Amino acid sequence: MESIQVLWVDDEINRLQPHIQFLVEKGYQVSPCTNGPDALELIKKQAYDVVFLDENMPGMDGLSVLSKIKQILPNLAVIMITKSEAETLMEEAIGSKIADYLIKPVNPNQILLSLKKNLDHSRLVNEKTSMDYQRSFQEINMEISRANDYAEWAGIYQKLCFWELELDTLESNDLQEILDYQKAEANHQFSKFISSNYEDLVGGNSPLVMSHQMIEQLVLSKMSEDKTTLLIVIDNLRYDQWRVLQKYLSPFYKLQEEMICSSILPTATQYARNALFAGELPVHIKRLYPNFWKDDIDSGGKNQHEQELLRAHFAALEQDVSFSYHKINRQEQGLKLASQLQNEANNDLCVVVYNFVDVISHAKTEMEIIKELASSDKAFRSLTSTWFQNSPLLDIIKRAQSLGFTLMITTDHGTINVRQPSKILGDRESSTNIRYKTGKRLDSEDKNLYTVSNPEDIGLPKINLSSSFTFATEDRYLIYPSNYNHFVNFYKNTYQHGGVSLEEMLIPFAVLSPK
Repeated sequence: MESIQVLWVDDEINRLQPHIQFLVEKGYQVSPCTNGPDALELIKKQAYDVVFLDENMPGMDGLSVLSKIKQILPNLAVIMITKSEAETLMEEAIGSKIADYLIKPVNPNQILLSLKKNLDHSRLVNEKTSMDYQRSFQEINMEISRANDYAEWAGIYQKLCFWELELDTLESNDLQEILDYQKAEANHQFSKFISSNYEDLVGGNSPLVMSHQMIEQLVLSKMSEDKTTLLIVIDNLRYDQWRVLQKYLSPFYKLQEEMICSSILPTATQYARNALFAGELPVHIKRLYPNFWKDDIDSGGKNQHEQELLRAHFAALEQDVSFSYHKINRQEQGLKLASQLQNEANNDLCVVVYNFVDVISHAKTEMEIIKELASSDKAFRSLTSTWFQNSPLLDIIKRAQSLGFTLMITTDHGTINVRQPSKILGDRESSTNIRYKTGKRLDSEDKNLYTVSNPEDIGLPKINLSSSFTFATEDRYLIYPSNYNHFVNFYKNTYQHGGVSLEEMLIPFAVLSPK
């Protein structure tokens, strides 16, 4: 291995010669030093990988040396060695971002383990992760080939997301490419499953809770009787993104329950989120609440009546639920809600719809800088993570924890990075969404699309008597012939939703309790 440079600082360094010799025999280069000032001069002149630092030295003590080291080289790994077991000393050293903390007397194997933990950690994790995924690869392939149940597909998708996040930590992209192929095959088989079974699933034979069932089957059944429940619907949040955000919640909330639900088709806000709040499929929303529904070709916002639909839903269920509704589109709206969240303590339910993740995906289509920042699923997760850490939404969640609110987090649908264009024909009144089309005389030579000639069979309203729906599957996107090449290039490698894929349809629902 490439020689690792170790600086060992201890005023009794001569007593440590057996330890130093042990490390030298293991291939490490060790530079001994007896005091803090000399150590600081050495790290200015030579590149060290790690410093062993005695805490109790005459003159400049270990903590003072540590402070100076961090000013010079903030990322240099420092392992503190001390005779003291005082908790305050440990806390001060840990607060100064030491790499490890060892109590004297130490033996050579302790020293070696600390070195490996801090310097070889990345390599060891990479090797173990690679081996574990290679073992799981065949098992997941077998599950993909024989999956014939919606719950089985949810399990497969959870495993694929797990490995996506694990492989994100690896330096090499070799296994990521293999996982991409496996995920593409999973989406190919999943799309076949949905095309053959969706009518039955949406008709009530789904083992997963679907959009229009979430309020009744999950929210109401899991609300606390004596606490306010904060329901956050993050528009366009994929399951893998939810898994990334969990770590920022753990200081404030503990996860009680997590499950996979299903968005209805189209996996678009107009359909899935209206269904979520109304507790009805879109065809019934249009019939029951015609003033609250707009078809694809109608002008104006398609989700302007979610609060009214939720109120009607509770009334239909004969549930006396006091609730408030907040739609957050701008930062100042989120900050205002965070500052006034105590006003929600008298409500049973506080509903917050947060739109930022959807804004990111749409901005990727239109802005070159977002295309660069979200060029892959890994980058998209990273961008979502950066946003969440600094967002008013996290402030809202922190404030909710301090107030003792139960927290529920879900979404209306996910999104997928599209790469394969499919040419489709339609009349002038056909819709414009890239992942689904509705209208008269829809036609395509691509046999992998999912077409429904009678939309009411899957709970969707017709624009007119002869309207049908066509859904893009896997990572396809639907382009009309007019100016075809321009739109193919414009939408390629952008995040879209509305169609059939694991990423769009299988969505998270989580219940968390305050710490």
